[in-house]
Amino acid sequence: MKPFLILFLTLSISLCAQTPPEPYGPLPSKRQLAWHDLEVYGLIHFTPTTFENKEWGFGDADPKTFNPADFNADQIIKAAKAGGLKGIILVAKHHDGFALWPTQTTEYNISKSPFRAGKGDLVKETEQAARKNGLKFGVYCSPWDRNNALYGTDQYLAVYQAQLKELYTDYGEVFMSWHDGANGGDGYYGGAKEKRSIDNTTYYDWNNTWAI
Repeated sequence: MKPFLILFLTLSISLCAQTPPEPYGPLPSKRQLAWHDLEVYGLIHFTPTTFENKEWGFGDADPKTFNPADFNADQIIKAAKAGGLKGIILVAKHHDGFALWPTQTTEYNISKSPFRAGKGDLVKETEQAARKNGLKFGVYCSPWDRNNALYGTDQYLAVYQAQLKELYTDYGEVFMSWHDGANGGDGYYGGAKEKRSIDNTTYYDWNNTWAI
């Protein structure tokens, strides 16, 4: 191609180009853009309730009820990946208060179940399978705890924050931390079997809890 023709094409393209408009209105943050780029992710939920044919647990189920004998995290994650999912959130603790990891914060956890002969850690198995297969990993930890005797008192927040610290420390980087919005109501509460109400705008001290 001759030099004058190249120059002509360059000038033509420059004349046709337009300056992009200035951003207008609220703009997405870097975190929000990353969430959009993730596109599709899934949530996995196992509790004793799974074996009781209930939607929500009351907090009084025997830990021995929890025994997914054929649980295979790698199989589940591979199926999720084949379906186009880019991330997995595991419900580490739902409203029933049963923790799927051997937490130091409550006796109501997976170590008291028959799963892996009391030596299992379903959070760890799922996290490792997700990372091995290239999926992002996140956790769901319910602030409401229908099993914990301290729920509704000023002593419970330390328990919940300690649970979050365990999950954020022992299982690598998480792409999402899901807390849910169910806050208080009827529960087992260590055997009290009563209804407890809290002010969800102040009870969980969200400014400091988020800072974790």
